[in-house]
Amino acid sequence: MAKTTRKKSSPWRDVFHRLKRNKLAMLGLVILILVLLMAVFATVLAPYDYAAQATAEAKQFPSAEHLLGTDNFGRDILSRIMVGSRYTLMIAIACLIGTVLGALAGFYKRLDNLIMRLTDIVMGIPTFMLAISIIAALGTGIKTMMLALCITSTPAFIRIVRAQVLTIKDQEYVEAARSIGAGNLRIMTKHILPNALAPIIVQYTLGAVNLILWAASLSFLGMGVQPPTPEWGLMVSAGRAYLYSEWYMSLIPGLAIIITTYALNLLGDGLRDALDPRLKH
Repeated sequence: MAKTTRKKSSPWRDVFHRLKRNKLAMLGLVILILVLLMAVFATVLAPYDYAAQATAEAKQFPSAEHLLGTDNFGRDILSRIMVGSRYTLMIAIACLIGTVLGALAGFYKRLDNLIMRLTDIVMGIPTFMLAISIIAALGTGIKTMMLALCITSTPAFIRIVRAQVLTIKDQEYVEAARSIGAGNLRIMTKHILPNALAPIIVQYTLGAVNLILWAASLSFLGMGVQPPTPEWGLMVSAGRAYLYSEWYMSLIPGLAIIITTYALNLLGDGLRDALDPRLKH
């Protein structure tokens, strides 16, 4: 009699199967993949040089030549949207710092009190006010804005990751790994963090929404990315003066922000449901 082998189903494969049943979450995932591809291959896909000015073609409405129109300097808006996606999505990298600090706080008792007290101080200050204060003190620019957003966004990640690490580090498989001589770094990377990924991923997708909106808001106020860099929030701000006549100059980059954050929200909600242990069969 031939033996039938049944392929074992991994936990992450089960999560993906549950995620696939959520049509809105998959829509968000597809949109984010397209935005990421656009960001990675922006210079190849962009039909024009994003910084090239052509005053003779300034303020043209969307047409076959310029699909999304041109701005007040004659620059192609589609090309600027594509290149600007890099600066908008790059802000989400700030979330990773909170993961590292949270893991250190949960794993090392000596660092726990120091990191958590600093976290409490940061959380006691209104987020946007703190970001503006940092930028006002250090000057405007993409690096300063990244620093400000890193400082203001890490507390939420620190608390979530710390709570997960505190729960997992006392599990039997962690003690077993320690008993056979595994070092702290191996235990952290091979046993603790992989088992703490579920809430981290959900918080990352939802936290990235806030970071993108804060970055766009800071650029809109002139305290983030500076011209001629094509950041979406800055493009919305630049088009304000022409809102009544050339409304597309502000509307199109605004829609790019809305669509990206909406996709992140859809994916985050879907992941939260897919990773919920109560939904496992």
